[in-house]
Amino acid sequence: MALPQRRPPRRVVEEPYRINERIQAREVRVVGENVEQGIYGIQQALTMAKAQSLDLVEISPNATPPVCRVIDYSKFKYEQKKKQKEIKANAQKVVIKEIRFGPNTDDHDFEFKLKHALQFLKEGAKVKAYVHFVGRSIVFKDRGLQILERFSKGLEEVGKIEQEPKLEGKRMIMFLAPKVVAVKK
Repeated sequence: MALPQRRPPRRVVEEPYRINERIQAREVRVVGENVEQGIYGIQQALTMAKAQSLDLVEISPNATPPVCRVIDYSKFKYEQKKKQKEIKANAQKVVIKEIRFGPNTDDHDFEFKLKHALQFLKEGAKVKAYVHFVGRSIVFKDRGLQILERFSKGLEEVGKIEQEPKLEGKRMIMFLAPKVVAVKK
């Protein structure tokens, strides 16, 4: 006989703002449209909000007395979500492109990778360049350092070193960021 499947417990979504009867202060500063601003007792403020068929929302709980706004809470939550989405959409996303070298990278391969890194930096992406040491090639740390220094010199015009080359395990890593060019008006 099969056991009945149990549902996971419902998550209680905690509201970021206290509304109506959840406001714990005795006195509040009331603001909002069609409301005379001032300091009122909590019951009087709730009555004012209910008279307009709106909610009393605690906007600034740390103020003395707490600031409450008379608004439609569901509309207020919608506006807040919309603002957060807009902020997230406008946030600049950092793209990191990786360029891998070996301690014995040939000149042609080096130039090819340098050209790609140049393009990445011009597009505004950061570049993570690293020399990967396999097996006993770890004894050639100085070669890895030379490759990364040569690489950074080749990209001086469009990029600046964000992190100097350092050895982490079997990799010697260096970060480059695009230079910000001042626009003349």
